[in-house]
Amino acid sequence: MTAAHTANRPDRIALGIALIVLSTLLTSLQDVIFKYSSADITLWQLYVLRSIFLMPALLVIAFVWGGRTSTWRQSIRLWPIVRATLFVAMFLSMYAALPVLPLSTIAAGLYTAPLFVAALSALLIGEPVHPRGWLAIAIGFAGVLVILRPGTEAFTWLMLLPVLAGFFYALSALVTRSKCRVTPPAALGLAMSIALLFTGTVASTVLYIWQPAPTLVAVSPFLFGQWSALDLSQWGFVAVLAALMVCNSLILPVAYQSAPSVTIATFDYCYIIFATVFGFAIFSEVPDRQTIVGMLMIAGAGLMVSLGRNSNVSARPAAVAHIKG
Repeated sequence: MTAAHTANRPDRIALGIALIVLSTLLTSLQDVIFKYSSADITLWQLYVLRSIFLMPALLVIAFVWGGRTSTWRQSIRLWPIVRATLFVAMFLSMYAALPVLPLSTIAAGLYTAPLFVAALSALLIGEPVHPRGWLAIAIGFAGVLVILRPGTEAFTWLMLLPVLAGFFYALSALVTRSKCRVTPPAALGLAMSIALLFTGTVASTVLYIWQPAPTLVAVSPFLFGQWSALDLSQWGFVAVLAALMVCNSLILPVAYQSAPSVTIATFDYCYIIFATVFGFAIFSEVPDRQTIVGMLMIAGAGLMVSLGRNSNVSARPAAVAHIKG
C-alpha cells in the first residue's frame, strides 16, 4: 500500500483512546506478573515459553480473520521487524530494572516516551514541535531528574533503564504510525513473537555456554540465571502472560493506527496510574513525595505536548516520510 494511501486513511480517535487505556491496564498486569515471578523464572525462559504459546494463537486469529499465510509474509517484512526489535529493546531495558525498582519509578521512566515522541517527530517524520512543545519536553525531563536524583545516594544507574525503555517505546510508536499503519495487528504481533523467541533462545544459549559466576547470578538471577523446572502455578503465569500479550499484540497496534501518536501517548499515561495502584496493592510500594512530584511533572509535560498540537498533524503526508537511517 502506498504512503499516500496510508496518510489518507481516516482516524478513529475514540477507538484509539479506548484501546490504549485497555492496553495500559493489560501492560500493567503483565508487569506485575513479571515482577512477581522474576525470582523464580529467568527473563529469557519467559520470552521463549511465552512466544511458544503466543505464536500459534496469533496464527489461529489470523486464519479466522482471513490472513492465512499472508500473515507470515507480512510479519517478516522490514518495518514490522524493525518495530518488533525496538519493542524487544524496550522490554530488555524495562525488565532488567523490574526486579529491583518500584513499579511507580519504572512507570515514570517509561512514560517519558510521549516526550521522546514529540522530540523525535520533528527529527524523523517531519512533524514540527512548537516552542510550547519544547517547554513541555524540558519540564518532563526535569521531572525525570527529580525522580532519579542524580548526584545523591538515592540514585543508581539502574534508574536510567526505564528512561531508555521510554526512548525505544517512542521509536516503536513512530514506526507503527508512519510505517505499519495498515499492517494487520496479527502480523505485527507475530513479528514481535518471532523477535522475542529469537532473543530468548540466543540469550539462553549464551548463558548456558558462558555459565556466569554465582556472584553475578546472585545480583540479577532474572537476567543471568539458568532455566528452571516450572510448577503448575508458574506454568499458569506463563499462560496468563501469553494471553495478555495476545490481547496487547492486537490492541496496541490498532490504537496507534487509529489516532495520531501524540493523542494516543496522552492516554498512555494511564499506565502510571495502574502501575502505582498495583505496586501499592500487591508489593506495598509507596512512592515518596519527590517521586510523586516528578511523576506529576512528567505527566503534565506529556499533556502539554499532546493538547498543544493539532491532532491532524500526524495524518499529513509528512508523517509518512522515510525515517532517517
